[in-house]
Amino acid sequence: MNPPKSPFRRLAAIAAGALIGLAGVGAVASPASAHHPEPSGTYCLASDGQVTVTWKVSNSENIDATITKLVSTVPTEFSGGDLAKDATLPAKGEGVLTSTQSHRFAERQPKIELTVEARWERPNRIVTEERTVAATPAGTCAAEPTPSPSSPTPTATPTASPTPSPTTVSPSPSQPPTQSPTPTPTATTPPAEPVGTVESTCDKLTFTIENPADGETVVLTLTPNKGEAKTLTVKPGETGSVSFDATKGLIVTPAAEGLDDTTPIAWEQPADCDKDEPALPLTGAATGGIIVGAVALLAAGAVLFVMARRRRVRFTA
Repeated sequence: MNPPKSPFRRLAAIAAGALIGLAGVGAVASPASAHHPEPSGTYCLASDGQVTVTWKVSNSENIDATITKLVSTVPTEFSGGDLAKDATLPAKGEGVLTSTQSHRFAERQPKIELTVEARWERPNRIVTEERTVAATPAGTCAAEPTPSPSSPTPTATPTASPTPSPTTVSPSPSQPPTQSPTPTPTATTPPAEPVGTVESTCDKLTFTIENPADGETVVLTLTPNKGEAKTLTVKPGETGSVSFDATKGLIVTPAAEGLDDTTPIAWEQPADCDKDEPALPLTGAATGGIIVGAVALLAAGAVLFVMARRRRVRFTA
């Protein structure tokens, strides 16, 4: 006998085909993950005002990166570790870079910050991102051990007691004023810093600003060596980006209020791009491959639907 046909079986087949198609579109069109260094820092204060900072930097990605910029607000050299400019940042889970700094601030301690920029090279893109982190207090530094004397202290030779002289009572002098202790340096809470990313692909040079919610509005002017300048305005809590068509020799100079680093940034050609021909700007959205993949997966869903409608094999006596 033939089992009764269920209307839900047809709906299930249609839904399965549509789900497969949409899943394919999502897989092809999903954005790339963000690359970023992950810096952190702690510091301690000694009784004499000496500040010792310990910095650590790890990697967010599964490939090695290169430290391209390393700037600290502590005006001393990095020591006692492998964190340095041009150092290799190990892939995620394979280790971190560390270093320390020590300095005695004459006046009030400024904010203690570290700015790290790292560079990742993948076959189809080159990503450079900069992040700034503030060190957090970790209490009082441990006191250094007092060195023991090298030779025993000689025994003092007893001397004859002098003849006591008559004592005179003098008026007690007034008590000197109590001296105020030297204030211990204190850290100030730094404002949140925006995060900047530069990405070179085969056809674009893209600048991205991620502004934290407690930051200030960022107005960035980007001036290429060929073509018109572009302005990127990013309000607190928002992320914005500006792209330039990739051409050989493209150089873009950033400028913004309070921006110290205005070094021009050049487009770099990733390894998988065609090295024989210059990159050409795209004139339309790159949706052709996405549409073809979605249609193919929807067709697979239609085949499943047709198979679901086939009759079952019936045996007769």
